[in-house]
Amino acid sequence: MKTNIINHTVQTITSLEIAELTGKQHNHLMRDIRKMEIAWEKVQGSKFGLSSRTYQLPNGGTKEVPCYVLTKTECLYIATKFNDEARAKLVLRWEELEKADARRQMADARCLPSPQKILALADGIIGEGLRMLNEPAEDTLTATQVAKTFNMTTLDFNAVLRDMGIQYRRGGRWNISDDLADRDFVRLRTHVSYSLKGEKKIRTYMTWTMDGLRYLNAKLGYPNF
Repeated sequence: MKTNIINHTVQTITSLEIAELTGKQHNHLMRDIRKMEIAWEKVQGSKFGLSSRTYQLPNGGTKEVPCYVLTKTECLYIATKFNDEARAKLVLRWEELEKADARRQMADARCLPSPQKILALADGIIGEGLRMLNEPAEDTLTATQVAKTFNMTTLDFNAVLRDMGIQYRRGGRWNISDDLADRDFVRLRTHVSYSLKGEKKIRTYMTWTMDGLRYLNAKLGYPNF
């Protein structure tokens, strides 16, 4: 009986399968592995994995057989004591296991939703998150919108407010001056975009509330309501 364990992270093989592949008696192989385990633990700092397998007996009963569960590295270390033919069989068996694992991963990948469905799902999640995040700034005005009410370009508008000490630039964006920060003149909006390679870009920028617009009207002397 061949016994092997394959999971998504580490492939392993049992001493039972090694014994079957190499024609060794399993109890003798277990004895040899225990002897080699001493040096392995000294160098690696850990013992080999120990488990058991259930066998059906001719009389209908079952028997638990202890066995080692070894990674590829551990298995090839054990194989250093084998003859050339036994080592060759183990190497080929590992090649089979790795090819089977590669096929399984490809099959798993084919079971994933299409890129379009993944994007649609991501859009829904990100969209709802942004809606909740930006809800406080829903009725605010961007600097570009406010600048138009003063017949200014956005560049000139920001420069004027900077020179008046109303705002300053830091961290790649405009910030309201500290003495005005608690007056609810501005709120933050967050914008998320993606490059063609799927790299996420997040931009946070300041917007103006109606109270902020009234404050600017008074400061700039251009009443626009």
